[in-house]
Amino acid sequence: MSAASCLLTEDQFRCSICLDVFTDPVTIACGHNFCKTCITDHWDINVPYACPNCKKVSYTRPELQVNTFISEMAAQFRQSAQQKASRSSEQQVSKPGEVPCDVCTGTKLKALKSCLVCLVSYCETHLEPHLTMSGLKRHQLIDPVENLEGRMCTKHDKLLELFCKTDQMCVCMLCTVLDHKTHDFVPLKEEYEGKKAELGKTKAEIQQMIQKRQLKIQEIKHSVALSDKDADREIAGGVQVFTALKESVERSQAELIETIKEKKRKTEKQAEGFIKELEQEISELKKRSTEVEQLSQSEDHLHLLQSFTSLNTVPPTKDWTEVSVRPPSYEGTVVRAVAQLEETLSKQMKKHFRIDLKRVQQCAVDVTLDPDTAHPDLILSDDGKQVKHGDVRKALQDNQNRFDTYVNVLAKQSFSSGRCYYEVQVKGKTHWTLGVARESVNRKGVIIMNPQNGYWTISLTNQNECNARAGPDVRLSLKFTPQKVGLFVDYEEGLVSFYDVDAAALIYSFTGCSFTEKLYPFFSTGLNKGGKNSAPLIISPVNHME
Repeated sequence: MSAASCLLTEDQFRCSICLDVFTDPVTIACGHNFCKTCITDHWDINVPYACPNCKKVSYTRPELQVNTFISEMAAQFRQSAQQKASRSSEQQVSKPGEVPCDVCTGTKLKALKSCLVCLVSYCETHLEPHLTMSGLKRHQLIDPVENLEGRMCTKHDKLLELFCKTDQMCVCMLCTVLDHKTHDFVPLKEEYEGKKAELGKTKAEIQQMIQKRQLKIQEIKHSVALSDKDADREIAGGVQVFTALKESVERSQAELIETIKEKKRKTEKQAEGFIKELEQEISELKKRSTEVEQLSQSEDHLHLLQSFTSLNTVPPTKDWTEVSVRPPSYEGTVVRAVAQLEETLSKQMKKHFRIDLKRVQQCAVDVTLDPDTAHPDLILSDDGKQVKHGDVRKALQDNQNRFDTYVNVLAKQSFSSGRCYYEVQVKGKTHWTLGVARESVNRKGVIIMNPQNGYWTISLTNQNECNARAGPDVRLSLKFTPQKVGLFVDYEEGLVSFYDVDAAALIYSFTGCSFTEKLYPFFSTGLNKGGKNSAPLIISPVNHME
């Protein structure tokens, strides 16, 4: 063997069919040698009987002659190769999840490359012919993959080499002239690069979605913290008020605290639900991100293209843009609970009202009047901050937004979420109506102002009486006629509150309202009454209480 090995190489003892060292070598009539099993199988499916090497044809099945010399030499080369493989097989043995060598008999070694021409995966030893033999060097090698048969066109049994952009599928060369004759084709690699770039964009989009949801979690947690702070502050105020009532108001105090805590629990439960949903979506997005990352790193063109459609879409998620957890409004809670104890708690209530008003003043917004909604008898200031009733009707073009019967006007600004507060000076007037109205309210003809018709207002009548237009009207018992009215709206809480700013007192609250449209600040000056009610309504800057 030592002398022979100096003159002969292992490549000279390889079967040209299986590309492995001969097993039971036989010689056919033309003189070429093959493994007995290889040539037998080849002729079982190929008639006439041609030599795989020289293509010499025989129409009768040739007799196979055992080649003793080649058999002995091949056995020695095989033994040498097995000894060489055994020295390094500890690290090369195929493990679960790795692609095994298709040629190895017995213990399967880990494949280093797969051949797209042979449709076989090779270990280091069996790969050598593809690296040294000129005929095999032209074969296309890729990182080892399983199911090489899946790379063949099932209809034409040809290698999938092109991508049909028309049908978005991988095809063989025959497909281009038969089933996909008029379609648009590109090489697999070209489409692979494009799809890989799209996967990169998808991954970036998913990462951005994850970041947005992480920020939303922080926002929700911050809202919960604000809710806790507001709840603690309100509970402390309630305890301070009800302490003075001793035994007679213990039940009211407990109900107040429970109401506030229930709102707090509801806010926390809502936040926990949102956070759980967000974390679940983040988990799904991270999972998809990992899958996209793995696919984008794959050099397996076919695998990427076949998996692209299922992984290039973002998992269905909820639109969190408008989702938020807003701390519930506690304004007026204590006031309503202790209204019946007004005489006993007048001082405590005065203190609480000041705190309450100071808090809602933090929600101050800028409000200006909308001339397109003003009744023709009204006179608006240039800055849109004042309105009064005039004695002469102006010739204005009518439009669907303008009030035509009552001397009303809306603001330009609207509210569809959150909290807002503004103040209106009513000093010197004998009649006025203030509040908010939904966008779709009737503005023509006779108007009945109540919540059922989309108006949440209070009015001062000529008899110096103040009424809440609650349908039916609620007469309000006030010690003094307000000179400046503050209006607070909490859209989500369904709350509209009116304050006497100078007295730091609550006038009235509409509670449990269901808002489904935009709300607009509403103003009605009342008639001039020969100059008795000529003073304007003035939208005043908010001077925050100390």
